[in-house]
Amino acid sequence: MSIFTQEVSAKNGQSGNIKQMLTLEMLPELKSLLSDSVEQQKCIDGILTLWIDKIELIPALKLLKTMPQPFDLLLDLYGVDERLRLDRDKLPAQDFTLVYQLCSISRNQDIRLKVALANDQADIPSITAFWPSANWYEREAWDMFGIVFNDHPNLYRLLLPPTFKGHPLRKEFPCRATETEAFSLDDERLAIEQEALKFDPKRWGMEQSNKDNDYLFLNLGPNHPSVHGVFRIALQLDGEHIINSVPDIGYHHRGAEKIAERQTWHGFIPYTDRIDYLGGVMNNFPYILAIEQLANIQVSARVKCIRVMLAECFRILSHMLFFGTFAQDVGQLSPIFYLFIDREKLFGIIEAITGARMHPSWFRIGGLAQDLPKGWDTMMQEFVDEFPKKLDEYEVMVMQNSILKRRSIGIGQYNTQEALDWNITGAGLRATGLEWDLRKARPYSGYENYDFEVPTGHKGDAYDRCQLRVEEMRQSVKIIQQCINNMPEGEVKADHPLTTPPSQRSKHDIETLIQHFLNVSWGPVMPKGESCFAVEATKGVNAYTIISDGSNTSYRTRIRTPSFAHLQMIPKMAKGLMVADLIVILASIDFVMADVDR
Repeated sequence: MSIFTQEVSAKNGQSGNIKQMLTLEMLPELKSLLSDSVEQQKCIDGILTLWIDKIELIPALKLLKTMPQPFDLLLDLYGVDERLRLDRDKLPAQDFTLVYQLCSISRNQDIRLKVALANDQADIPSITAFWPSANWYEREAWDMFGIVFNDHPNLYRLLLPPTFKGHPLRKEFPCRATETEAFSLDDERLAIEQEALKFDPKRWGMEQSNKDNDYLFLNLGPNHPSVHGVFRIALQLDGEHIINSVPDIGYHHRGAEKIAERQTWHGFIPYTDRIDYLGGVMNNFPYILAIEQLANIQVSARVKCIRVMLAECFRILSHMLFFGTFAQDVGQLSPIFYLFIDREKLFGIIEAITGARMHPSWFRIGGLAQDLPKGWDTMMQEFVDEFPKKLDEYEVMVMQNSILKRRSIGIGQYNTQEALDWNITGAGLRATGLEWDLRKARPYSGYENYDFEVPTGHKGDAYDRCQLRVEEMRQSVKIIQQCINNMPEGEVKADHPLTTPPSQRSKHDIETLIQHFLNVSWGPVMPKGESCFAVEATKGVNAYTIISDGSNTSYRTRIRTPSFAHLQMIPKMAKGLMVADLIVILASIDFVMADVDR
C-alpha cells in the first residue's frame, strides 16, 4: 500500500474538528476488503482519505454502512475536475474525482473515499440503494460535472434547467457571463423552454389514474408563501391526500462553488454570507476555519470567544424567524410581530458591533474585521436580561396553543435511523432523540469551555422540531452570557503572513509593506492541501471543503449545506397526509432556498 502526503501536515493539534484520528488499521474489515493498490492520502483535516477503484466502491460502502458502529451518515458526495490542477502529478487522480465522505455517529469519526475517473469513462454505480439521500447528490454531480451514475432511479437535471447545455463545474465552462455569447430568447427557443417546464408525471413514476379514480397534479410554488422561497413541489393528490410529491429546486441557484474558483480566498467571504442568508457570520465560520486549518493559522482566545458570541447571536436570530413563521404557517399570526421586534433589537447590536445587519461578512482569515466597540457588553447584557422572559411568553403563546398542537404533533414524523439514511442533521436529527451537536461532539473555537446543554426530542415530529429550537435559543443565551462574563483580552488579528489584511506593521518596513500589497491586491497564496471543516450551523451541519493547489484562489470549494439534504425527505414525510399537513412539515424543516441551491 503506497502512501503519499501533501505539502502541509497537521501541526499543533490543527487536525480539524475530528475527535479522534481514524486509521485504516482501525478498520480491519475494510482493509482486508480493499486491494493492495489502494492509496492513502494524508490531509490536513485528519480525515482518513482512501483512493479506491470504482469496482471496490459498492462493497466498501456496503461494509462501512453495515459494520459494527457503522458509518451511517452520508455527510457529502461531490465531484472534482482535476484536469487543470497544478499539483495533479502528486495525485492518483485521472480527469475527475468523486468524493464520498461518510460519518459514524457512534465512533464520532469520518472517512473519505475517493474514486478517480477518466473523462471518457466518467460513470460509476449509484449508491441510492444504501443511502436514499444520495439521489440528489448524484444528480448534482451529473448536473455539474457530467458524471453518470448507473442504475440511478432518475438521473435528471437538479439545479439547472432541463434544456441547459454543459456542466458548469467543469474547468472549461466559463466563470463569467462576459466569456459567453450574449443571451437571446427568440420565439422558437421560448417555446422549447416553456415545454420543458411542463411536469411529466411518468418521468417520476406517477400514474395519472388508477381503477378507482383520476389523480390531481398540483403545483405548490415556486411562488407561494408557504414554501419559504422560490421552491416548487409537484403534488400527486387523491382529493386532499398526498399520494406522492416531487420537490423541484434550482430556482435560486447562483453558482457559489463556481464563483469560489475565481475569487481570492479573502474575496469569497462575502459570498458565504449569502448561502444561508439568515445565518450571517455563521456562514463565515466553517469557511474561515477550513482555511485557518489549511494554513496553520492560530487565533487568540479573544477571537474565538467573539466568534462564538456572534455565531450564537445569529443562531437566535435565525431561530426567532423560524419560530414566528412556523406559528404563522399553522395559522397564528401574532407571534411573528413580537419576534420581529426582538430581532430588530438584536440586529441593532449586531450593527453596532460589525457595521452591518444580516450580512456583515465580519470574520476574517486569522481573526476579525475589527475589535468590539466600547459599550458592547452593556448592549448585549440588556438583550440577555430581557429576551428569556419574552421567550417564555412566546413559548406559552405558541407551543401550548391547542390548535398548533393538533396540527403538528405526529406530523412529519421519522425515527433516528430514517434521519441518518436521509442525511438529516441539526434539530431535525436531535428531535428523534439522538444527542448529536458538533459544538459538543467535535468542539471548535473554544466551545469545549462553555457550559450548555444539547436539547433533544423523542417523537421526531414537527412539534418536537419547533420545541427544540426554542430550547436552543435558551442555550444560546446561556453561551452569550458566558462570553460577556469571560471575554478574554488579546489581539483580534493573528500575527501570520496569510491573514487578511496582514499586520499593520506595513507602515514601518518595506518587507511587510510588500506582503501587505500582494495580499490585498492579489490575495494570499495558501499552501497546497485539502481541508474540510464542519460547524453546527443554524439549520444543521454546514461544512466547507477547500482544495488548494498553491495559488491565490481555491481550486475547488465544496459547500455542504444542511437544507439541501433536508428537502429530499419531503416525499417520505408527506406521503398519505393532507396538503395542510405538508405546510406544517415545510415550516418545521426550517430551510432557506439559498442554502439549498447555493
